[in-house]
Amino acid sequence: MTETSRLSLIALASSCLVLAGCNDESFDVSKQYGPDPVLPAPSSDLLPALKVAEVVGWRDGQAPRVPEGLVVTPFAKGLANPRTVHTLPNGDVLVVQSKAPPGKPINRPKDIIRNFIMSIASGSPEGQPETNRITLLRDTDRNGTVDERVELLTGLNSPFGVAWYEDTLYVAAADAILSYPYALGQTAIDAQPTVLTPLPGGPINHHWTKDLALSPDGRFLYASVGSNSNAAERGLEAEKGRAAIWQVDRRTGAARIFASGLRNPNGLNFHPETGQLWTVVNERDELGGNLVPDYLTSVREGGFYGWPWSYYGQHADRRVVPPRPDLVAKAISPDYALTSHVAALGLAFTHDSAMPAAYRNGAFVGNRGSWNRNAFNGYKVIFIPFENGRPTGMPQDVVTGFLEGEQARGRPVGLAMDGTGALLIADDAGNTVWRVAAADGSTTPQPIPTDRVSAQAASAAPDSRRPTGEAPPVGARSQPSQTDIAPAVGPEDGAGAAQGPKPTAP
Repeated sequence: MTETSRLSLIALASSCLVLAGCNDESFDVSKQYGPDPVLPAPSSDLLPALKVAEVVGWRDGQAPRVPEGLVVTPFAKGLANPRTVHTLPNGDVLVVQSKAPPGKPINRPKDIIRNFIMSIASGSPEGQPETNRITLLRDTDRNGTVDERVELLTGLNSPFGVAWYEDTLYVAAADAILSYPYALGQTAIDAQPTVLTPLPGGPINHHWTKDLALSPDGRFLYASVGSNSNAAERGLEAEKGRAAIWQVDRRTGAARIFASGLRNPNGLNFHPETGQLWTVVNERDELGGNLVPDYLTSVREGGFYGWPWSYYGQHADRRVVPPRPDLVAKAISPDYALTSHVAALGLAFTHDSAMPAAYRNGAFVGNRGSWNRNAFNGYKVIFIPFENGRPTGMPQDVVTGFLEGEQARGRPVGLAMDGTGALLIADDAGNTVWRVAAADGSTTPQPIPTDRVSAQAASAAPDSRRPTGEAPPVGARSQPSQTDIAPAVGPEDGAGAAQGPKPTAP
């Protein structure tokens, strides 16, 4: 981009900010927490609301803030856009670092403005190492300090989610779930990956982050696939297999849509007591600064959550054509609203952790932070208490200080409990993984992995590792179209069809 073009974009973006600032921002966001959020009337402005926090990073000695009884320290610095953290059964921590894949087409003038604004909001320090990699962090003596750090995988295609089971590491890249032979304790992966199953990818790949979770019985992987648009403005064909959570058989790669109508689900996690799958979801934009609330929800098998035809249950989005009142009538209301545009991306349950008692029964949620409303929202990690496997009451701000005035020192994304029972936070703008622990130094007797597989299931399950040679290595086949590989099963197809076939291999 030339300097003239850059200055023109700055001027245009500034005009957008000034005009958008005329909107009323007196709304009490606390009324949008919980199962029954206040939903104002939708609005449609010529210039959508924008307010951008420039990323400035953390200076030496700076750190987020935590309440009394907790202490926060950097677990790893000098990373390259850390997005997710994942604790293995032996306590080793994997940090997934990535950026969006290049080449997404720009269809509307406002997309140019949005991309420029997001570049300001993301930051890219000089001298930052190459991203799209997975780094292993090892705390050998379990004292909260990394003793060994190695680059486990590099040169990946915008990775995000990971899972491990039976000497196999699974990585959700921007267009496929890959599997690597990997035994716990190894500090290198030399084998080429195999494709377990392709996922909807380019050329658009609007919501490119694909998260992963392993089922409690170890049989299935669950993968999140976000929508290819804000509200289906690119047409429904571009959304085939998207705005959904896939269920993938680890043995065969056979996949089906497990739940749909979820605009951009991330933070997939199974509740350690109930075994229920949960996710946090980023909802749609351009209906006003206070619509639509992002949310935390349990995920029902075969459930439809409204996107694109409705939001927060059965509130129809009149922009979407053709209308589908039949699908709106089926839409499930989420369990817990998180307020609008907080960009919730991380989720970690706290059961059996070493956190203080006040945080032992509930979930931490990482809110990366808004850019598309007139007043900042998010930029923090909150705690939501649970009772009997369900969220209850108001959330508590736990990790703050990522936003100072108009500037962002960092932006929290993925969360996990580390091998000692402390909370880890992937700060993708601050290029740091933060560790939040009990101030009294409490630790768990042994590591608790991110993916918890019951001992009974692990001993009874057959060896589900794919035989060598069953799937071709990456690059051995041409990249399929997302409309060819997606199961493309939606609520209109009925429960029987939801057992859809394995995605077509080209």
